[in-house]
Amino acid sequence: MSTNNPYNNGNNDDNEDNPFEELFRKLSSGQGINPEDLQGMAMPVDPAMMSGMFAQIQSMMSGMNSDGSANWGQAREHARRLASAEKDPSVTSTQKSAVKDAAQLAQLWLDPVIDFDRAALADEAWSRSEWIENCFDTFREISEPVANSVTEAMSEALTQQMPDEMKSMLGQGASVIGGMSGMMFAMQLGQAVGELSKEVVSSTDIGLPLSPGRSALLPSNIADFGDGLDLPAQEVMLFLAVREAAHIRLFHANPWLRENILDLITRYSRGIHVDMDRIEEATRDMDPMNPESLQDALSGDIFKPTLTDDQEVTLRRLETLLALVEGWVDHVSTEATKNLPSSAALTETLRRRRAGGGPAEKAFGSLIGLELRPRRLREASQFWKGYEEEHGVEKRDALWEAPENLPTDEDLDHPENFGSARDLLHASDEEMDAALEKLLSGGYDDQPGEPEDGNDSGPQDGDGSDDQPRND
Repeated sequence: MSTNNPYNNGNNDDNEDNPFEELFRKLSSGQGINPEDLQGMAMPVDPAMMSGMFAQIQSMMSGMNSDGSANWGQAREHARRLASAEKDPSVTSTQKSAVKDAAQLAQLWLDPVIDFDRAALADEAWSRSEWIENCFDTFREISEPVANSVTEAMSEALTQQMPDEMKSMLGQGASVIGGMSGMMFAMQLGQAVGELSKEVVSSTDIGLPLSPGRSALLPSNIADFGDGLDLPAQEVMLFLAVREAAHIRLFHANPWLRENILDLITRYSRGIHVDMDRIEEATRDMDPMNPESLQDALSGDIFKPTLTDDQEVTLRRLETLLALVEGWVDHVSTEATKNLPSSAALTETLRRRRAGGGPAEKAFGSLIGLELRPRRLREASQFWKGYEEEHGVEKRDALWEAPENLPTDEDLDHPENFGSARDLLHASDEEMDAALEKLLSGGYDDQPGEPEDGNDSGPQDGDGSDDQPRND
């Protein structure tokens, strides 16, 4: 058997290595590929063309970890490059002073309308790159379970689509090509975070603190946000500082809240089972030796998962919790900025921005099929307003002490029932005894507007009996 046969997988009489495996060893180890390395492979192609193609593959492989998992460090750098590609100047001393002044005034305005104490955090001003650097670990935490699922599915699909002869030629190189999907996913995350950095205005802009123990505004992005609104820049900065401070106070006073949101996201992500039919369709015409073909296959909605029943439940709870967070922030910010002339206009602008699909949805919707959208923002805001009017600020904020205290999606549909149920749950012994006595006496059966004693007024039956049910 000729030692130049590319299909012998290295099992020849001379026990020589498979040349393709040797090439992939060089590629994965960072060694260069010379045209001479491509001679003797019985390939009817120009060695120079093959050399250029392998150079592209080698460039892609440089972003892969040895085990084929996602290279998060390179994803972070890719996001930073995107943030800096347009304009990402360092924060000036003037901008830092403006952020500090706005943050201090925001705290003063929030004190009368929030029962939570201030968080002892510095008032920071970040550039886009600083936002990425400080927040990327949370994005990785959210996305890593999906990346693992996608990598496994893509590797399996590539192996199934690859002809047996090609598998034999590539040998161990096949697993390297499959591992490109993990690298591609990480790069897509870097792309999403990089684009997101151009829009966010604070460290909590997507509804949860992305950098625990930090609080910051992005002056350049706030200036872009204010363009076209025809509002004073100082008022825009102050209004957004109030929202940032409200978010921080809420999460700082209730540490379980951020953990619960991330747990729901992780639970959702770990349940993802990538649709193999979609994977196979995307890779059917893909050339495993062509990096651009691989990138095209990974650029669509190929990662969009098929939801299980558990994921549907988890997603509804997540959306409700995000809506409650944003609704609370929306309400207390409105109360705190009543004397700000542009408050109403800014409130409506942000409501539409969040409810209609904010930055987070754009970043993750196409990537992992998870939309961090507070779909019921207006209903949640009305709930907090109504509950405060009936029970006061202290009891309103006390609902955040534990997740079981918070209203459900059904409670947002019928907020009038939530207050009475909560009162009964936390009633004293005397109140419980009174409620039980009323129940046994039929007091809860009375219709609205009727007296409790049906014999005192109103029409009577012809026999003069009370309003007890008749057996005839």
